Amino acid sequence: MQPGKKGEGAALALMLASGFAGLGYQVVWTQQAGLWLGHESAAVLAVVAAFFGGLSLGALGFGPRIERAAQPLRGYAALELIIASWGLVLMLRMAPASAALLSLTGARPSPFWQWLVAFGGSFFLLLPATVAMGATLPALERVMAQWLSGGRQASRSIATLYASNTAGAVLGVLASAFWLVPQLGLTRTAGLCVALNLLCATVALFALRRPAEHVTEAKDALPRSGQHAMLAGLALTGLLGIGYEVLVVRVLSQVTENTVYTFAMLLAVYLIGTAAGAAAWQRCLAGRRDGTKLTQALLAALALACLLGTVSLWAAEWLRALLLNGLGAGMAAALIAEAALAIAAFALPTFLMGALFSQLCAQAAQAGLSFGRAIGFNTLGAALAPLLFGVLLTPVLGIKWTLLLIPLAYLALVPSKALRRPVVLLPIAATLALALLAPTLAFVDVPEGGRIISYQEGAMAAVSVVEDAQGVSRLRINNRQQEGSSSSLWFDARQALLPLLLHPAPRQALFLGLGTGMTAASAADDPSLQVDAVELLPEVITASAHFTARLNEGQARPNLHLLAADARRYVRASEASYDVIVSDNFHPARSGSGALYTVEHFQALRARLAEGGLFCQWLPLHQLDLATLRSIVRAFLIAYPEATALLANNSLETPVLGLIGRQAQGSFTSLEAARARLITARFATPPARFGIEDEYALLGSFVAGPAALAQFAGDAPANTDDHPVVAHLAPRITYAPDSAPRERLLALLPALSISPAELLGAQAYSAPGSNSAARLTAYWQARRQFVEAGRHVKPSGDLRAMLAQVQRPLLDVLQLSPDFRPAYDPLVQMAKALAARDPEPASALLRELQQLQPARPEAGELLLELSAMAEAKPMFGRVPRTSP
Repeated sequence: MQPGKKGEGAALALMLASGFAGLGYQVVWTQQAGLWLGHESAAVLAVVAAFFGGLSLGALGFGPRIERAAQPLRGYAALELIIASWGLVLMLRMAPASAALLSLTGARPSPFWQWLVAFGGSFFLLLPATVAMGATLPALERVMAQWLSGGRQASRSIATLYASNTAGAVLGVLASAFWLVPQLGLTRTAGLCVALNLLCATVALFALRRPAEHVTEAKDALPRSGQHAMLAGLALTGLLGIGYEVLVVRVLSQVTENTVYTFAMLLAVYLIGTAAGAAAWQRCLAGRRDGTKLTQALLAALALACLLGTVSLWAAEWLRALLLNGLGAGMAAALIAEAALAIAAFALPTFLMGALFSQLCAQAAQAGLSFGRAIGFNTLGAALAPLLFGVLLTPVLGIKWTLLLIPLAYLALVPSKALRRPVVLLPIAATLALALLAPTLAFVDVPEGGRIISYQEGAMAAVSVVEDAQGVSRLRINNRQQEGSSSSLWFDARQALLPLLLHPAPRQALFLGLGTGMTAASAADDPSLQVDAVELLPEVITASAHFTARLNEGQARPNLHLLAADARRYVRASEASYDVIVSDNFHPARSGSGALYTVEHFQALRARLAEGGLFCQWLPLHQLDLATLRSIVRAFLIAYPEATALLANNSLETPVLGLIGRQAQGSFTSLEAARARLITARFATPPARFGIEDEYALLGSFVAGPAALAQFAGDAPANTDDHPVVAHLAPRITYAPDSAPRERLLALLPALSISPAELLGAQAYSAPGSNSAARLTAYWQARRQFVEAGRHVKPSGDLRAMLAQVQRPLLDVLQLSPDFRPAYDPLVQMAKALAARDPEPASALLRELQQLQPARPEAGELLLELSAMAEAKPMFGRVPRTSP
């Protein structure tokens, strides 16, 4: 093998490994930064901007110096060592640095302050590593030039190195998302990246060693004004390229599942396209003499490609459904479908972006500009893109108009004399046609006979309220995630009342997550309780007014305070303390939600509890597989070793489990304390309306004590900030459900158990002659049998058919526990409906209900009504008929 080829191969391998490490770091640092920054759009995009900003500074500040050095190999090795060293520093000191930046940010920062701290903090925290990363490509390009041509600039293989570095980045993002982070955690993944940087430095010093050569710098081929225009073009193409990525990801979030795998797939396709474009340029277009015309043609083609990619977004839902129907069920099929959406939107535009970047860098070299300056300005533009497109333009112009600005901006780089060419006129005409004729890029599923009540396109998500033909409204985020409906007040209110009634005298309550707002509003139904509700998306706060308007006669509650903030950051940065904290049942598979189920977050919540305070974490069993649930329970038990669990409802379709933790050991001392709490509660709407009519209904909602929870969790990996297993486990059942919610609930309940002693304390029910423990135990047994009875029930519009399925099982449940009302009410309602058609069976059912639960008046009152009707009926038969 020729020495030059050998050196080229080694250089490409180094770029591959360095790109792998760079994206590995980005994945790790972005997730770690989200833990203190929060997940608002401005904060998330600020980290991306800070990362690109450091790369730009490194390329501009150190790239040219290393390129002029007689021994650039030493400079490259030093850069890799700096990256490794700072990566090691962050492995050890990220936590205290994050805590300091969190304190500086505050619980509820203004948008400007949050962006400033998020960008500035991330920029300086990552600066040594990102600056060194930004200079590695120019440095290795200079080393490679020595191998290939004795240092002559004309033969530099910029595109080849760029393609190899980007290919390594593809491997880095995919390996990190699908294997490294789930298996090793964030810190160990960063440690692997540190090892790769050390390996790159070592291999470079041995494999690329070559005698120093004098480098003759090329004379400027363009006047300084021409160089400035060229650098401006590089910056603008970097801005537009990342801007297009930000906007497409934002649109596809309304079609895809928005998991960690979704974003890894989108980024991988984007990077593959740019790498392929650079490699194709190097193979087919490098060295062409008509460089200016080629650049103009690439700009026009890229504008048209962005338009075609934008058009594919309107067909994204159709394409996804088509692929899933053809591929069938399974996680692999779902990921292939998401990859296909990314390919449709990204493949052609990013291919041309890679080719255009390589062409502009080659022209810059011919003009006497260093590769460091070229890539530095390009990356500087990329650093501005998240702020400009993601935070400023999208909320103002909307996603459609912002996307259509991008092809026009590419065409603005074409000289005015070339605007009349067909290759340029075509994308201009297509852009105008889309602007005038195409609908907005909004994805809202409207049921037949339904309508859209509201639609808001925010910087981070699209929030809609949709009403069906029956008048039921539903709140949706990105058209994929339903956050509740106007028909779920009974369930929503219970999620507020159950934890509030478990505290003897709450005065301050915090709700994390708002949804329709009816849970927090139900808590504020107690005028003596001050309620803070924290919601990440301002658009959800606005939309919640539609659902809460009918509560409290449409009047605002002065004791309810809605706060737009990241829940996790608010808990850590706030100085307030609360008697009760209730965390919403966040969808665990959605990106960022897994951080709300970690050990560290649960511990931070415990620190926010006042003396004797209580924390309730609701978990959506209809969105959780049991493996993920075990990891969450394990994490909760680390923070609250004496935790208990309860069911918010007995639904088989949307079961919700609650984990209860307390600030200190202790609980109700007796059933009498629970009864007294219900008596003293000051809710305007009595808790009995929501199925909490007595102490047995309140405490009977529990399903597990500490011992049962510990046994259920077993040796499952705890979900932590460093090892976010939930973010990687939960998407599996979202992509490919392998069981129905009722099946998971019915599998879970036998694994859980609780005794009165675990709930109330050993002395709470031991008074002579007391049967409280027996009644509570019977209630739990009845509840389990009630849920089991619904296993094989098939809903039917035929009342007699429904009664044939449920009458005997529900009566058996009532024989177990006269206190268990959920089996009583449906039988009363069916008896009432049956009485109009067939009073004898209805009366027989009511008599049996009266015998089983004599303390409840409903069956007896209905029996009296039926008796009165039976006595009145013969009298009507004796009324004389008049003659015609």
